[in-house]
Amino acid sequence: MNQTTEQILPWYRQFWFWFIFGPLIFIIIFCGFTVSMAYHYSDDVVTDNYYKSGLMINQTLKQDETAASLHLQAHVKFDQTTGEVVVSLTGQHASPKALLLFLDNPVKSSKDQNVVLTEVSMGQYRGELKAPAEFSWYLALVPTDDVNKRKDAEWLLTGEINLSKTTETHLQSRTDNKPAE
Repeated sequence: MNQTTEQILPWYRQFWFWFIFGPLIFIIIFCGFTVSMAYHYSDDVVTDNYYKSGLMINQTLKQDETAASLHLQAHVKFDQTTGEVVVSLTGQHASPKALLLFLDNPVKSSKDQNVVLTEVSMGQYRGELKAPAEFSWYLALVPTDDVNKRKDAEWLLTGEINLSKTTETHLQSRTDNKPAE
């Protein structure tokens, strides 16, 4: 009898095992990496509570109408080196002791800032940024120094700024921005 002895290799040294399962293992690892990146760097553009946002529309419309009827406008200037924010408020209004400026980042809500602006002279307000601000921001200005009272504010001025292009902008009510019908 003729017996041939073949040396049988363990499974992890078999060619066909790695030929079949190698790409599958790679795909599983790559999918896990992709899912973790998507979760960690998710986009915060969409609001989570649509009902609450819908209810706030009526309140902000009232704030916009009040700001328009008072002819309120604000000139905002950012100092990038010191982090100082200077606001000049004009219009027919009683001068509040403090204003609250909301800087909302259009991409990451974790970068949002609230700046309390205190009155230094009639219609002139100053405050300090908590962290350096760069690129694009949505701005909202209300007459209060309490962050929780944004929705209860008497009026609201809004605007946008791209700090990589300019350090100054004007804020006004959204009803002033609407074209005539």
